Amino acid sequence: MYNNTSSFHPRAFAKARAQFTTAPRASGSSAAAAADTGAGAGSLRRALADARARVAEAERIADAPALRARLAEREREAEDPQLWQESANGGGGGGGDGGARARRLLSECASLRQRLAALASFAAAVDDASFALELLQAEESSPSSPSSSSSSSSSSSSDAAAAAAAAAATAEHAEIVREALDGLAALSARLDAWELDALLGGPHDSLGALVTITAGAGGVDAMDWAAMLERMYARWASARGYAVAVEDRVPGEEAGIKSVDLLVEGDLAYGWLKGERGTHRLVRQSPFNAKGLRQTSFAGVEVVPILQPEGEGGGEGGGGASSSAGAAAATRPSLELPERDLRWTFQRCGGAGGQNVNKVESGVRLAHLPTGLAVKATQERTQQANRAIALARLKAKLLAALEDQRASELAALRGDAVRASWGQQVRSYVLHPYTMVKDARGRWETADALGVLEGGKALDGAMAAVLRATAKAASEAEQGRA
Repeated sequence: MYNNTSSFHPRAFAKARAQFTTAPRASGSSAAAAADTGAGAGSLRRALADARARVAEAERIADAPALRARLAEREREAEDPQLWQESANGGGGGGGDGGARARRLLSECASLRQRLAALASFAAAVDDASFALELLQAEESSPSSPSSSSSSSSSSSSDAAAAAAAAAATAEHAEIVREALDGLAALSARLDAWELDALLGGPHDSLGALVTITAGAGGVDAMDWAAMLERMYARWASARGYAVAVEDRVPGEEAGIKSVDLLVEGDLAYGWLKGERGTHRLVRQSPFNAKGLRQTSFAGVEVVPILQPEGEGGGEGGGGASSSAGAAAATRPSLELPERDLRWTFQRCGGAGGQNVNKVESGVRLAHLPTGLAVKATQERTQQANRAIALARLKAKLLAALEDQRASELAALRGDAVRASWGQQVRSYVLHPYTMVKDARGRWETADALGVLEGGKALDGAMAAVLRATAKAASEAEQGRA
């Protein structure tokens, strides 16, 4: 799908631009100045070729003609008077079906316009840089350009005037190159963000996520490591404006936690977090070892989307969901589970909540017999509500596996299949004797281990690298099948 291995990295933009941040050379060095301008034109030409290729790939992936056709169709539907009459009859507050349909329609139209506008802005940036390159080439080929100035002047005043004109022209050319490279660098950053948004377009990516962290091999250190991961994901989600709630938490005997279930609610929460599934490895000096020896610990992370229980609306809730959520919900596959394949067990829920949670078996555990998958729901006060939530979560696990059409994905979703032990890690966090975080899937690493564990932008970089690597692997697999 994507091949984000640009030959002109943003650092190359900065390096090329730095060649033209110095003042123009003194008179008498017109040939050298012209050579600098030629080098600048070469850098601009290479950057422009790279940007043009990336924009063409973005337009191919987005399928701009199909977007325009879909927008025209949705605009025709929005102009239908019957739609607005149904919306008015359904109650201005939006409780009727007509009002909800009108809102979804307008939201999709706004999303399509935004996507088309982004593609148009990419093309406009390439056109601006192309115009700058053509202007440079035209001036270099003109008789008055510095490279073609005559050296046969007889008077010193004529020589000085020619040198001044050459210096002015060179400075103007350098400024053109600087502005064009700045524009292409900004375009590269916008394309990176656009590609990430496109990678987060799966049928479940717009939903919230249920993150389950389980301590693995490593004893007390592993339990403490699981608690560190809980803090990392909670801080990351809070920084992005997501709502985070702890549904179930089993503390460790001495420190840390044995397991925790985090509910992360927000637009694209599952899309970002789905790449975190797997085993995470920590290497550090153990605070629980009297000799301060280096200890390796493991923790397993499982991520599944939060599907709406049947009977509840899925496209409008939350108020913060993007307009892509409705379109994603329309393509979301449905799944029917026969009752004979399910095993229900019930339990009392401890903690705050009064006598109801302590005396009534409102907690639900649901197992899928053919696959061995199991989920539980304990946050609601009634058994009926928890049954609906548990069923939705089980379907989420099954659908997440069916998306990839691989049996191994189903095994990876099972709690006992995510083995948090040696040789199974997807990401390593090293705090001693040096600091480094390395992700084996995205071939990504950083020395800012503290920034990653604090849930900062460094963790965003790791997640983005995994998304790109996954998309690249899928694209290569599709090409291989073709």
